[in-house]
Amino acid sequence: MLDTTPLHHAYGALLSAADTVTGTGGWPAPAPPDGEWNAGQILAHVSLINAATLAAVCAVSAAAPATYDTRTAHDTWTLARVITRAGGAAGLRERIRRQGEALCTLGGPALSEAELDTPVPALLLSGGAVLVDRPMPLRDLITGLAEAELPGHAEQLLALRA
Repeated sequence: MLDTTPLHHAYGALLSAADTVTGTGGWPAPAPPDGEWNAGQILAHVSLINAATLAAVCAVSAAAPATYDTRTAHDTWTLARVITRAGGAAGLRERIRRQGEALCTLGGPALSEAELDTPVPALLLSGGAVLVDRPMPLRDLITGLAEAELPGHAEQLLALRA
C-alpha cells in the first residue's frame, strides 16, 4: 500500500497557493512574466495532469492497458478550453480538490503492490523538453505528483504575486 499522506499535503499546499493568488473571487490574478503561464493556465495544467494520472490508475486497477502522456497538458488551446469548461478559478480549484481526493483514495490504499509496480509507458514534458520517455511504475507517477509536480506549481503560482 502506498501512503498518500504526502500527496494529500501537496494538494493542500497547491490549493492554498491558488487561493492566495486568485482569491475567492477568481480572476483576475496577477499577470505572469512574458512566456510564463498565468494562474488559470497553471491550474488547468494541474487538472489535466491529475486527469491523466487518474486515467492511468483506473486503467491499471481494471487490468487494462495504461499510458501516461502529458503533451495535452501543455497545449495552450487545451488549457483555455479547460479553464472555460471548469468555470474559471473557483471551478478549477474545486476540480483539483476533488481530483486530489480521488487520487489519495484510489492511488494508494485501493491498489495492490503489484498494481503500484505496474510499468506504465510514460511521456512527461516540461517547458517543451522531454523529461521522461520510458515506462515508469504507477507508484512513481503518483509519488511524482507529491514530490515535484504539485510543489513546483504551488511555487509557480506564488511567484505570480511578485
